[in-house]
Amino acid sequence: MPPTLARRSLELAGLSVPLIELTGSSAGPLLTVIAGVHGCEYASMAGVRRWLRELAARELRGRVRAVPVLNVTAFAARTPFVVPEDGKNLNRCFPGDPAGTLAERLAHDAFTQLIAGSDAYIDAHCGDLVEALQPFALYEAGPAEERARELAAAYRLPYVIRQVAGPDRAVSGTSSGAAAAAGIPAITAEAGECGLVPEQAVALHVAGLNGVLELLGMAELPPGAPARRPRQTQLDRFLWLRGRHAGWWEPAVGAGDTVAAGQVIGTVSTLDGTDVLEEVVAPVAGVIIFLTSSPAVAADGLLLGLGAR
Repeated sequence: MPPTLARRSLELAGLSVPLIELTGSSAGPLLTVIAGVHGCEYASMAGVRRWLRELAARELRGRVRAVPVLNVTAFAARTPFVVPEDGKNLNRCFPGDPAGTLAERLAHDAFTQLIAGSDAYIDAHCGDLVEALQPFALYEAGPAEERARELAAAYRLPYVIRQVAGPDRAVSGTSSGAAAAAGIPAITAEAGECGLVPEQAVALHVAGLNGVLELLGMAELPPGAPARRPRQTQLDRFLWLRGRHAGWWEPAVGAGDTVAAGQVIGTVSTLDGTDVLEEVVAPVAGVIIFLTSSPAVAADGLLLGLGAR
């Protein structure tokens, strides 16, 4: 029989955030899914919305708790990357601070009211307004990493990235990182780019979430879904390259391209185009996982993410 569906608004940091809960007819794990941590990453939000509608008509074991759009003020303002009220990146603020700014309080409330206590957690993302992206799932090294690696593989994206502590670590304060530190198997899953809502990217998220349900024993794959996973490449390093200068960024590669160590992968030049300020060189061989698609970059601005073995 179909699960019981509850639709309500959850107050997080004083904001009204949409929450869908689906409770199956038999006992099982609690899976929490959040999309819209960044307000302009629409393909992942669309994927979670569609998945929930379809799941409401299927048989489910256990419970699903899902937020299709968490960063509601950024969504309303069409603000990429940050919470507009304080200019902070919400996905650098977890597990949050109840006495902090809006982003820090929203991270705290989302972590304590949604993520904590989950048996598994999925943070669904895609490329923001100025990010081209190759689909990937990322999991954290740590106590829950073996199960998290299985979740990442079950999401059925072409690249699976293990993120480790140390100098290679790209960022901290992510929701999946905070979940992993609490012993919760968690992944960040990314498909889609440039603030668009292409059908292929939406379908990748739906298929990935269904793959996670199957792995957890919560639901069978829906009719017509491929039983076999696509070929996946495991990467163990995720390097984020930044430019030294402000100027005009011109990549010489695209998302998904493989590059050699020492290869020039782009330039930053003056706005009038007369001088190259710097050549950006791949420090190691790898694959371009994402890159900034906008020519406009600031000093120390993020240019691209390089996955490597």
